[in-house]
Amino acid sequence: MKAAAVIEQYKNGRRDFRGESLRGGNFRGADLTGADFSGCDIRGANFSRANLTGVKFTWAKAGLPKRWVVILLEFALALIVISSFFSAFGGYMVGLIFYSNPENQVTGWFTLIFLICFCAVTWRKNILAGVGAFAVALALALAGALAGASALAGAVAVAGAVALAVAFAFAVALAVAFAFAGAVAVAVAGAVAGVVAVAVALTLFFCWLGWLTLKQEHRDPWLRKIVIAFAAIGGTSFFQANLTATDFTGATLKSTNFNQAILNKTIFKQAIKLELARPGNTLLANPQIREFLIDSRTGSGKDFAQDDLRGAYLEGANLQAANLRLANISEASLQYANLAGANLTEVNAVNADLRHATLTGACVENWNIDATTQLDEVDCQYIYLLNGQKERRPSSGEFQPGEFTKLFAEMFDTVDLIFRNGVDWKAFIAALKEVQVQNEDTPLQVQSIANKGDGVIVVKVHVPPDTDKEKIHQEFNQNYQLQLAAIEAQYKAQLTAKETEIAIYRQQSVDMMEITKTLANRPIHVEAKAMSHSNDSSPNITIRDINNSAVNFGEIIGDVTNTINQIAADASPENAQLKALLQELTQAIEIDSHLDAEEKAEAANQVKKIAQASQNPDDAGLQKKAQRAVNFLETIAKALEPASKLAQACQKALPIILGILGF
Repeated sequence: MKAAAVIEQYKNGRRDFRGESLRGGNFRGADLTGADFSGCDIRGANFSRANLTGVKFTWAKAGLPKRWVVILLEFALALIVISSFFSAFGGYMVGLIFYSNPENQVTGWFTLIFLICFCAVTWRKNILAGVGAFAVALALALAGALAGASALAGAVAVAGAVALAVAFAFAVALAVAFAFAGAVAVAVAGAVAGVVAVAVALTLFFCWLGWLTLKQEHRDPWLRKIVIAFAAIGGTSFFQANLTATDFTGATLKSTNFNQAILNKTIFKQAIKLELARPGNTLLANPQIREFLIDSRTGSGKDFAQDDLRGAYLEGANLQAANLRLANISEASLQYANLAGANLTEVNAVNADLRHATLTGACVENWNIDATTQLDEVDCQYIYLLNGQKERRPSSGEFQPGEFTKLFAEMFDTVDLIFRNGVDWKAFIAALKEVQVQNEDTPLQVQSIANKGDGVIVVKVHVPPDTDKEKIHQEFNQNYQLQLAAIEAQYKAQLTAKETEIAIYRQQSVDMMEITKTLANRPIHVEAKAMSHSNDSSPNITIRDINNSAVNFGEIIGDVTNTINQIAADASPENAQLKALLQELTQAIEIDSHLDAEEKAEAANQVKKIAQASQNPDDAGLQKKAQRAVNFLETIAKALEPASKLAQACQKALPIILGILGF
C-alpha cells in the first residue's frame, strides 16, 4: 500500500491498517496519531519527523528491504576483498620464515610474533588494545629487519613495558614462534602453504571478532556503533519522530533508526532484535535499560543508580529492592510497578506515574516529587525517610489505605509563608481575608504553624488544587506589609492617646491632692436619710464637699445598667456578646474592693461610653470617646493588683470589645 494512499485514507477517518504492506513508504512529517499498523511490513519505511503518538506497531516487521540488503552485502563483499589483500600480505610476511636468507627469516619471525600478539590482545581485550600492540610490534619488526637477531631482546623488553596483557601476548608469541621454528623445514612450498594458512586464519579470526562485537556490547562500542549505523542505512527510520505512547510490542526492530526520536512511554515489550537498532541518544543506548524495557520482570535487585529512565514505559515492572539512587524516572509510567524495598534516594520522579505502585519499605530520602507526580492508590504500608532503613513512617503500625497518598499529596496543596521576626496575627488574618477576596473567595485555610527557632515561623496555608501558589504568596506578602503599616500607625495613635489620658489623669490626681489638702481641716458631713414611699430600707449615703460635687454611685451604676440594657442583643451575635461583656465589667466594678467610690464611678462612666458608642456606630464622636474609654480602663487595670476583679475582667473583655467595635 502506497504511503500517499495511507495518508489520504487516514485523513478520511481510517485508523485500522493492520497487516498492510508499507514497505519503503515515505511518511516523513506525517501526522498518523492513533493509527493501528499492527502486523504491518514497515521495512525501509521512512517515518522521520512524523507524529506517531499512540500508534500501534505490535508485531510489525521493521528493518532493511531486500534491495538494501543486497546493496549492503555487495559493499561488505568489497570490504572483504580489500581486507583479503592485507591477510595475504600478512601470510606472505610470515612465509619469509621458510626462505634461506637470514634477513627474510628475521622479518618473517617478527611478523609471526606480531600477528600472534595482535590476535591474543584483541581476543583478551578489544581491537583498540590490539591496535596498540600492532603499533609497538610494527616498530619492532622494522627495527628487527635492520638490526637482525639482536632486536629480539629489545622487542621483549619494550613489550613488557607497554602493558601486562601485551607482555603476556609477546611471551606466548615468542614461545610458539621458537617451537614452530624447530619443527618446520625451509622450503618454497612451505612458504606458499604458510601464506594461505595465515590468510585463512586471519579471515576466520576477524569474522569471529565481528560476531563477538555485535554480541558483547562492552567490547569495542565505537566499532559497534559504526557497524549498526551502517547497517541501518536504508532501514526503517524513526529519526526525530514523536513516538509518545507508541506500541512496539513483539515488533522486529533490527536495522531501525531511533536517533533523536521522542521515546516517552514508548512500549518495547518482547521486541525482537532491538539490540541491532540504532538507538542514537535515546534511553535505548543503555544496554541494561534496553533489555529491561523488553522484559520488565527482570529488574529485581538490579542497579539503576544514576540511570536515565526518563519517559520509560515500565508498567507492572518488577523493581523490588532495586537501586534507583539519583536515577531520573521523570515522566516514566510505573503503574502497578513493584518498588517494595527499592532505594529511591534523590530519585527524580517529577511527573512520574506511580498509580497503584507498591512502595512498602522503599527509601524516599530527598526524592524529588511535585504536584504532577501521580500517587493515587499507591500500595504502601510504611516507608523510610533516610537510607539504611532509618526514620520509618509511620513510626509504628502501618499506613491505612489512602494515607500515604494524602501524606505526600498535601505537601503540594499548601503555600509556605515564612516570617523571620515573629507574626502579627491581627495583620495575618486581615491579609489572608484580603487575599481570599482578591482571588474570588478561594478557600484558604491555615494547615500548620511551625516554630523553627531564631524567630522564624512557618505557616502552611492549604489551597485548592491547581491554585496559582506563586500569585497567592506574592499577594499575601504585599497585603501583610500593608496591614502591618496600618496597625503600626494605629498603635502609634493609640499610644499617643494613652499618653494624653495618663497625663490628664496624673494632673487630675495632683489637683485632687491639692483639694484634699485644702479641705483637710474642714468637716465632712455624712447624712443618712430614711427613704419614704420605698420598700428599700437601706440608707442612701451622700458624700459631699469633695471636688465641690456629690457622687451618688448607686445612681451611676443604675444609669450604666440602663444604657447597657438598651443594646439590642437579638440584632446580632456580636451585640449579645458585647452586652454580656459590659455587664461583667459593671459587676466587677461594683464588687472590686481595690477601688474607692470615685474610681468606681469613673470606671462605670467609661463602660457607659462604650455602651453608647455600640448603639451609635456611625457617630464618630461617640466612637472616639469609646476608644478612649477602653484605653482608660486598660490604664486603670494595669495599675491594679492582679487579684483585682476589674483587672481580671478587663484582661478578658477588652481585647474582645476592641475586635467587636473594630478599633
